[in-house]
Amino acid sequence: MSTAAAPPEEQFPRTRLVLIRHGESNANATRTIGGHRSCTGLSDLGRRQCARLATRLAETVELADVALYASQYPRAIETAEILAPSLGHAEVHVEAGFGEHDPGPECDGLSYDEFIARHGWPVWESDPYAITFPGGETVADLHHRVGATIAAVTGRHRGGSIVVACHGGVVNAALRMALHVAPTGGFELYTTNAAITELLQVRPGRWRVLRVNDSSHLAGLPASSSSA
Repeated sequence: MSTAAAPPEEQFPRTRLVLIRHGESNANATRTIGGHRSCTGLSDLGRRQCARLATRLAETVELADVALYASQYPRAIETAEILAPSLGHAEVHVEAGFGEHDPGPECDGLSYDEFIARHGWPVWESDPYAITFPGGETVADLHHRVGATIAAVTGRHRGGSIVVACHGGVVNAALRMALHVAPTGGFELYTTNAAITELLQVRPGRWRVLRVNDSSHLAGLPASSSSA
């Protein structure tokens, strides 16, 4: 049985996926594990960060005619709502599949110090199937969920532009998916609050990384509430 050749890139509708990490959250500022159960949205600095990004997007019009998504976390929804007027007043579609690594009900809302006292220092670079959050997701769970969500949403908007207000763990998972690398190890990736990461799907299974952690709009702002 013969197998049809993949279509050349110019015959495949390219889909733009822009991932924006939420602005600084109250959980970031207080150093707590902010799952969707305990998330209380953005800090004052987080709203300033998002406002800076909104101003940039309004001036540059670098993101236009987009489908706008946010995870179910209040900090992501608030980020998307601040950006929406600069994105043609796009409607915010809430998609739980873009949520951060779920710590589960036992760990959600704990301070970092409380978590370490109860469960020890988390080891993220080892077995992706290991249980780091008792009752929560493994790294493998997170990556499977994010990958499946990206496949579904890009299929829904084939050939269009998608903006997602999401989380550092989601950006990490998306980049590792695009690069076809393991879910842990190999490199360390940090995404700044309110930073832009952009991918372009050029054909099935092939992604082009256009930019990572673009945060030039934050120049002059403190890095965090604790350094303000």
